[in-house]
Amino acid sequence: MPEKSDPAIGRGRRTAGLTQDPQPIERLDAFFGGLGARGKVVLSQLPLSVTVVLVVVTAAVFSPETLADKPFQMALLAHTAIFGLCVALPWKRLPAGAYVLIPVLDCLAIGFTREAGGPTFNVMSLLLVFPVVWLSVTGHRVGVALAVLAVVLSTLVPAATLGSDPMQGSMVRTIFLPLIMAAIAVTAHVVSGALHRQRQTLERKDRDLADTLAESVRRQQLLDAVLSAVGVGVWVVDKDGHSVLTNTAMRTDPALVELIRENGPHLLLFSDRTTAVPSEDFPVRRAVQGDTFTDELYWAGPEQEQRAYSVSAHLMPSVNNAGRGAVVTFVDVTALINALAAKDNFVATVSHELRTPLTSILGYLELILDEPGYEEIKPELGVVHRNASHLLGLVNDLIAVASERVELALQEADLAPLLAHVVESARLQAAEKGLELVLDAEQALTARMDPVQIRQVLGHLMSNAIKFSPHGGKITALARRAGTELVCSITDTGIGMSREDQEQAFTKFFRSARSRETAIPGAGIGLPISKTIVEGHGGSISLTSTQGEGTTATFVLPVS
Repeated sequence: MPEKSDPAIGRGRRTAGLTQDPQPIERLDAFFGGLGARGKVVLSQLPLSVTVVLVVVTAAVFSPETLADKPFQMALLAHTAIFGLCVALPWKRLPAGAYVLIPVLDCLAIGFTREAGGPTFNVMSLLLVFPVVWLSVTGHRVGVALAVLAVVLSTLVPAATLGSDPMQGSMVRTIFLPLIMAAIAVTAHVVSGALHRQRQTLERKDRDLADTLAESVRRQQLLDAVLSAVGVGVWVVDKDGHSVLTNTAMRTDPALVELIRENGPHLLLFSDRTTAVPSEDFPVRRAVQGDTFTDELYWAGPEQEQRAYSVSAHLMPSVNNAGRGAVVTFVDVTALINALAAKDNFVATVSHELRTPLTSILGYLELILDEPGYEEIKPELGVVHRNASHLLGLVNDLIAVASERVELALQEADLAPLLAHVVESARLQAAEKGLELVLDAEQALTARMDPVQIRQVLGHLMSNAIKFSPHGGKITALARRAGTELVCSITDTGIGMSREDQEQAFTKFFRSARSRETAIPGAGIGLPISKTIVEGHGGSISLTSTQGEGTTATFVLPVS
């Protein structure tokens, strides 16, 4: 018999223990599933055969004369022969469903046993439950019809064979027994089908769960491999700030390992390398409280072995409102910081070395210009003086950029005339490109500022607006008071900047790819020096730009 019909053979037997402990059920399923086709048929027949043996033993004790009856002996022999067929037949080689012959023969054998035993053995009708259930749980409605037909035949065939009138029997056996067995068959078929479908559903869920678990394990292994491979320290914490996961880089870095220890010193310094970070401002504490940040510079480790880290924090999504954790990353940027410091030192050193001879050159040029007898070459000397002055200004800017600080001479000054002077000074250069300059400034915009340095900021912003504006564009210089602050902006209708360029605009020596491609002059220090000057006044500076439409540079100064 093909294996596809095997589950139906013993489904009725297996469903008997569903209310027991799951482990015995699993062991029973494993045992039954490991049997071959013959073993499953024998196991399904065994309960009826054992019951018949018990009936024979009981008959030998209480009614020995019945065993001497020839028809009764033949009926018992039929039961024996049926069990022998279960053991002897090669069920695997027989057509699927051939095993249904056994429960049909069981019904006939039970009918002969009951008929030959007389009224005393009418109780044998109860044994019909075994083959009826077996046929009904095959999974097909034909099995139910076959079970009812077998019950009817168990009444008619033995009576006709033994020469008795089947209608002379009791009403229970003739009418009610087929009806009761039909009800049992239908019930067994429905319950077996429902349990079978439920079993299939559970098995499908088990397979899905196993697949999900396997995928989860694969993803976990992938995550472990990635976290171990990257050189970035990764620290995952829960909503209460307790450590959930740290990668190899985090656990092996001597400076970072102190941070993840619950009872460690937790020494962390701000970017100035001297101010200790208070506990409430620790990156992990801030992240747990819902703060997200990117690339904040901190120093960690002993004084002689301090390392610089770029720290970022990202929140993890909440699952079922169970609270949010956070992922905090630590990138060692010590080498980069040292390289930048070395570059700044180099720029500052070279700039100082250049400023001394430039100052001497300008001094002697001024003396020559004041002396008579050089009238014929004064225009040429004026060009030399102008370019040397420009070069000295660049050198001073380089020094200021490298030191990231400027010396301010604060005094009460008015922003409006400073802006007007810069606009007027730029009109000739703007006219050469056909640019329209518009000045819109309120009057009496006084505040404490260094007018020389603020004029330099305005000059840098105006110069950028002119350089990056196409022919026929428009530049608007605006200044106004906003509460306790002065706001000044210069807007152009130039080529604009991408978002990436805007993020790098205040970086030292940065020049966009577009400006390099179009050979627009500049050294990339105008905006950084402007930022240093404005922030030295306690103000702020920003850019808003759209590619192809223009740029607005805005700085804000406090009045006092």
